[in-house]
Amino acid sequence: MKILITGGHLGPALAIIAEIGNKAPIIFVGRKYALEQEKTLSLEYKEIAKRNIPFYHLPAGRFTRLLNLMSIYNVLKIPLGFYQALAVLTKIKPDLILSFGGYIGLPVCSIGFLLRVPIFIHEQTMKPGLANRLTGFFAKKIFISFPESRKYFPRSKVIVSGNPVRKAVLTIHRKPFDIKTTSDVVKKNKPVIYFTGGSLGSHSVNAHLEKVLPQILKNYIVIHQTGRIRHYNDYQRLMEKRSKLPTELKKNYYLRDYFYENELGYVYGTSNLVVGRSGANTVFELIAWRIPSIFIPLPWSANQEQLKHAQLFQKAGVAEIFQQSDNSENLLRIIEKVSANLESYKNNFKNVKLLYKENAAEIIVQTILSDYSS
Repeated sequence: MKILITGGHLGPALAIIAEIGNKAPIIFVGRKYALEQEKTLSLEYKEIAKRNIPFYHLPAGRFTRLLNLMSIYNVLKIPLGFYQALAVLTKIKPDLILSFGGYIGLPVCSIGFLLRVPIFIHEQTMKPGLANRLTGFFAKKIFISFPESRKYFPRSKVIVSGNPVRKAVLTIHRKPFDIKTTSDVVKKNKPVIYFTGGSLGSHSVNAHLEKVLPQILKNYIVIHQTGRIRHYNDYQRLMEKRSKLPTELKKNYYLRDYFYENELGYVYGTSNLVVGRSGANTVFELIAWRIPSIFIPLPWSANQEQLKHAQLFQKAGVAEIFQQSDNSENLLRIIEKVSANLESYKNNFKNVKLLYKENAAEIIVQTILSDYSS
């Protein structure tokens, strides 16, 4: 049996790949480049290549909310994506397809359905995107992370599996650096704040931190994952800024462009507070670690999915929301508010603990393998 994995959310895909192990050979179909115009290798390509899994690049087009030359070019590429999906599937002949949504998942699943390959999909967000909603009509089983997503799919196909979280990020494997503090002695040491824009980084998150960096470093230790998009050059600029900080502030600022999954366990385990985007993978990792957060929802995320996640967690009492368009000084005030009440926020994780299923990956893999065998 040969399993093809595709789609737009890498975190749960990697969790599933780890769960499958040597039960079946895996092929991954995705995008080789994070930004086509820069030819920057994508995170998914790097992570899949590291696991010695065959990777097929599919330069599919997609609809975007912006109207410019690049968006027109993307729309024109949509038919090409279906043609190339046909070429890939005809060549590798998978026995089943597991998709995690996104503009690459749609052509792969559509062609797979026409070739009579069983389709399984996983939806990470509260409100599914267009690709998964369309694919849901011909999928055999639909796995969802939030019970609220059930209403968007044929109910007989839906399984509330939860969102698979990579086991590698739940354990401390490798220290990217050594921070002289622990979450158990916050009152004696400076609290540790992890700023992140997700795997690719976020220029907006970086810019907000940069504006108040000296003030924050006086009272907090900061771990900052910037991403490395050449257009903004944030990582290099902030490294230069760090080098010019006074010694007492510089030692509180730990800067990286990217953390590998075997390093994230240490970052989460050391952090008392996380500031960043509210994508599905991030919020489930934060539930697993019980880390209070300040979410900066991506304003143009599909269906306002990040805002919905942030609002759910704010209502549960484990997070606060800072709007990207707001003043950076207000972010500083929210940080002070949350850091002064960390234990209260942590205790409120009981309000969301039912969302996190430790065996989500096992549920999905057992279901697709048993369904295929039958």
